[in-house]
Amino acid sequence: MRKMRKPSTTKRLRFIDLRLPKLLPERKVKPLAKIGSLFVSCLLLSLFLTAAAQAHVVVLPSETTQGSYETFTMRVPTEKESPTVKIELKIPVDNVSISRVEPKPDWKYELSKDATGEITAITWTAAGNGLSGTEFGEFKLQGKVKDDAKPLVWKAYQTYGNGSVVEWTGAAGSETPASVTAVKTKTAGAEPASPGRQAPAAPEASPSALPLYLSSAALSLSVISLLVSLLRKAK
Repeated sequence: MRKMRKPSTTKRLRFIDLRLPKLLPERKVKPLAKIGSLFVSCLLLSLFLTAAAQAHVVVLPSETTQGSYETFTMRVPTEKESPTVKIELKIPVDNVSISRVEPKPDWKYELSKDATGEITAITWTAAGNGLSGTEFGEFKLQGKVKDDAKPLVWKAYQTYGNGSVVEWTGAAGSETPASVTAVKTKTAGAEPASPGRQAPAAPEASPSALPLYLSSAALSLSVISLLVSLLRKAK
C-alpha cells in the first residue's frame, strides 16, 4: 500500500507567500504623500511669485486722476549680484506731460525731448557704484496727467554693471511687466490742484498690490479645491 507524501516545506512556504499579501491591509500612504508634496510645491510657488512681483521696477502711485498734477516715483530694486548702473524711463506722452525731475545724489540724469520740447524719456546714470544687490533706489518726477488720459504705461530699461539689460516692457503677468498707473475719470466741474497745492502722496507698498492679493487668493482656493478632490479619490 502506497504512503501519501507530505508536501515539501518549500511548497508550503510558497503557498503561504502567495496568500500573505492578500492578508495585509492596503496602505494609502502614497496618495497622501503626493498630496502633501503637491501642497508644499504650490506654497513655495506662491511665495516665489510674490517675491518676484515685489522685485519689479514700478512707478507710484498706482492710481491717479485725469487732469491732475502728480508726483511720480519710480522704484528700482537690483535683482542681480551686479549693481544697477543705469535706468531709462519712457514717458507715456499721450497721457501725461512731465515737467520736472528731482535731483538724486550720486546720479545724473539726461532728458530726451521731441520736436515740441516735450520730455519723452529720462535716463539716470550712476556717478558712483550704483545700486548693489541689497539696495533699491527711488527716482522722482513731476507732471500733469492729461484731461483725457488713459492708463499710464511706463516702460523702463534697467542696465547692470555687467552690461546686461532688463526691459520692463511686457504685459501684466509676464516676467518683466511694464508698470501701469490706473487713471480715474475727472469729476465734472472739478479743477485740478496746482503743483504747489498738491497733497503729498500716501506711501504705497506696491502699485500692483490688489492684483497680487487677488492672484494669491485665487491660487489658495485652487490648491484647496485640488486637495479636497484628491482626498475624496484617496478614500
